[in-house]
Amino acid sequence: QVQLVESGGGLVQAGGSLRLSCAASGIIFRVSTMGWFRQAPGKQRELVARITGGGMTNYADSVKGRFTISRDNAKNTVYLQMNSLKSEDTAVYYCNCIPLAGSWGQGTQVTVSS
Repeated sequence: QVQLVESGGGLVQAGGSLRLSCAASGIIFRVSTMGWFRQAPGKQRELVARITGGGMTNYADSVKGRFTISRDNAKNTVYLQMNSLKSEDTAVYYCNCIPLAGSWGQGTQVTVSS
């Protein structure tokens, strides 16, 4: 059974930074492509960054140059470093495997005040 536990969210001023963490279990983490997703109020959940087991990354245009996804296979953890945050980054952030695992974690709230 896949378990995903996100942490690290909070309230930050525009221009600030946060680092999110996601601890995964129940998967062969080192070979799994992992993604960070977000869902803002009234909007669909969207993929913002992904990282393959080999460390290749790609990003949504809206976060490119500001967010960095990374992973620590020894800790079964994926990270999202978010810099130069904007009010439009406000959302609940989730991680998941790609293809998606059958369930989502509780997410972590990121609120950026302008």
